Amino acid sequence: MASSALSNLMLAIHEKKTNSVDLYRPFRNYVTFTYSEREAQLIDDDLETLKQLRSDLERVPDPSPAARRDLLISYYKALCLVETRFPISSEKHHVNAVSFLWYDAFKQKQKATQQGIHLEKAAVLFNLGATYSQIGLGHDRTTVDGRRQASHAFIAAAGTFSYLKDNESTKLSMGQSTTVDMSGECLGMLERLMLAQAQECVFENTIAKGSTPGVSAKIARQVGIFYEEALAALTASPLKEHFEKGWISHVQLKAALFYSEACFRYGKELHEKEEIAEEIARLRSGASRLAEAKKSSRGAPAQLIEAMNTLESSINVNLDRAVKENDRVYLMRVPSPSSLSPLPSFSMVKPMNMTEILDASKEKMFAILVPDSSAKALSRYTEMVDDVIRTQAERLQQASELTRVRLKEMDLPDSILALDGNSALPVDLKEDVEAVQISGGPGGLEAELQQLRDLKRVNQELLVHTEELLQKEATEDSQFRSQFGTRWTRPQSSTLTKNLQDRLNRFAANLKQAGESDVKIERSVRDNSPLMSILDRRPIESAIPTLARPIMSLDATEDAIVGTLKQSLRQLENLGAQRAGLEDMLKEMKRKDDILPKLMTVTGSYEDMFRKEISKYDHICEDISQNIEVQEQLLMQIQAQNEEFSTLFNLEDYKASKDKCYKQIQAAIIKYREIKENINEGLKFYVTLQDAITNVKQQCSDFVMTRSIQCREMIDDVQRQMSGLSFQDRRSSGPYPSVHQPTASSPPPPQETQNPSHPHPHAPYYRPPEQMSRPGYTIPPYGPPPPYHTPHGQAPQPYPPQAQQQPPSWQQGSYYDPQGQQPRPPYPGQNPYPPPHQGGGYYRQ
Repeated sequence: MASSALSNLMLAIHEKKTNSVDLYRPFRNYVTFTYSEREAQLIDDDLETLKQLRSDLERVPDPSPAARRDLLISYYKALCLVETRFPISSEKHHVNAVSFLWYDAFKQKQKATQQGIHLEKAAVLFNLGATYSQIGLGHDRTTVDGRRQASHAFIAAAGTFSYLKDNESTKLSMGQSTTVDMSGECLGMLERLMLAQAQECVFENTIAKGSTPGVSAKIARQVGIFYEEALAALTASPLKEHFEKGWISHVQLKAALFYSEACFRYGKELHEKEEIAEEIARLRSGASRLAEAKKSSRGAPAQLIEAMNTLESSINVNLDRAVKENDRVYLMRVPSPSSLSPLPSFSMVKPMNMTEILDASKEKMFAILVPDSSAKALSRYTEMVDDVIRTQAERLQQASELTRVRLKEMDLPDSILALDGNSALPVDLKEDVEAVQISGGPGGLEAELQQLRDLKRVNQELLVHTEELLQKEATEDSQFRSQFGTRWTRPQSSTLTKNLQDRLNRFAANLKQAGESDVKIERSVRDNSPLMSILDRRPIESAIPTLARPIMSLDATEDAIVGTLKQSLRQLENLGAQRAGLEDMLKEMKRKDDILPKLMTVTGSYEDMFRKEISKYDHICEDISQNIEVQEQLLMQIQAQNEEFSTLFNLEDYKASKDKCYKQIQAAIIKYREIKENINEGLKFYVTLQDAITNVKQQCSDFVMTRSIQCREMIDDVQRQMSGLSFQDRRSSGPYPSVHQPTASSPPPPQETQNPSHPHPHAPYYRPPEQMSRPGYTIPPYGPPPPYHTPHGQAPQPYPPQAQQQPPSWQQGSYYDPQGQQPRPPYPGQNPYPPPHQGGGYYRQ
């Protein structure tokens, strides 16, 4: 079989050679100058790693091609990171002390030197492709698995040369010098050659598996096509003079061999179909191609010549058989080879995509060095992403708002909920009702009215008790005045308590007026109780009317109509939930979208990368557009279904009754708040009035106590007069002055008659309040102290100095003016409560 003779007849590519280069010192100096010594110290380990990778690259290739492959990939990724951070050129502020030199892989006398990183990157990629070819050649291609692994290695080699041609070859050609092996023509030829060898491995496995002649013919033809494309490049400038003749001869023979192999396999399929005439033409074409190739096979490997001879012999055998059968049986006219259509082909291989394998964006080397260009590019990309998210978020919000407005116009889903007995109040109205119920509701107003009554009663009792205190004191004073006649010379109680009585009268008037307000409030509660009773319904939704089903239905379709509408509403709800999920997906994608590592590996324009990266959001944007479109169609469907539903269930009458209920609830809330405010005002009024009455009561109690003390003193004085004591003696030594008021013309008594050294040991007529027992009331902690109080901690002065000729002590009371003026009120003159004629109480209409 021809395939067995083709084993190991494949080509591998040798690596390019280079000279030693020191990258550590120039790069470190650049970082120190451009950034700082601190950054240079931080990347010192990375520079050591880079230095070691370059040193390993310069050594003799590792005996293990796989290890050499990994080294080349690691070094290439490092170079990608170097490119964006260390500008290598002859310019002053660049890394200008580094030059790279590489020799041609096929003519090592030729070399290229560039003061730029593109030659270094291109050479490393070339060597990576060469290493893959060596890995492919090293597999045992006598087994199915070995051929599969070899094919995979050749595909990787083709992908590497393709990546080099597309990404680095153009940049490389702009340098000072280059070599032919790095030209686009050579790289394209090598890519085709590697694909041809990969397809050849597939063909060998196809034969080993016993595939049909038709399938084998297509695969073999594609092998020949790949070799023919490589041969076309090798026989054209600039490769024609660059490669050895052995290369050209090998590729030429392989191209002819696999064309003839395809003719041989295709002839078998034609013979099975009894298409003898075309079979003869195909076999003749294959035999002719082999004969032509053998003319230029001088110096070709013996195995390859043997394979061609074996195939030629097989073709001639089948050709002789076909000619005999046609002459004896079929008698068909044999077409000329030029009239035949091209042989069918099928490619089983293509260059491997090396982008992911060579991606350096996840590498951490030199991560702390971020050039301004990369930072600006990141900022621009972030703005692009923000614009996409902002635009899509606005679309989602508009779609949700449109849904809400359209459903509200159709009174959905409230009407469906009402049909099931699940009516709901508007949110603001429900909050108002809840506030009313929390505060006690209409049912709690009676308890508050009772508080008003209790406070009013307490105030009335306080007022009565206070008036009784003054009345009792006045009665006692009147009795003593009748008993002692003209000797009872102190002022009458009525002249001292006039202001107190006036104020008590005003309090009584205020109480009366407040009572009238209380009556109005109670009447308002009674009158509006039916209206406000709705607020005590729990839950309040039970007060809302329900949507009744039709009394009569001719075709009993209401359940189907309701079910269809409910299903549409559920679909609409699912679309809303989907929109929320899409928005979250956008935000999460942005959160994880860190392209800075990729930016650090990109040189030149960022636009292509931006377009590729921003396209990640396209599928979510498409989902959003589809969601909005489906929602619009669904809303139109719901509108039609709702019109049918409204007609069947007489929705207009239900809306009218529901609106009436809402208005009743609102009116009840307004009235409740009005009554509640009036009650609170009344409670506040009564509490304040109670404090005021208590204060006046305190003053009255103090007044009565003071008058009681004066009364006892005056009784003692009158009794001494009646017992015949000398008035003059009493005046000299007694503790009480004359009851007659001195006039302005009366001269003071002689100084020698005053004998202050013999005062009577009478107790003072006044004691501080804290020394007296005052059952029945307590002194409140607020309000001004009574004007008769003495300073704290200072004893009262019952005996004034003789030189001042003070009036009798009972005339020195706090409520008596010795000059005959009006009594001084012991309380502020301003009334804190308006008199009855100034307003209508605290009740608000």
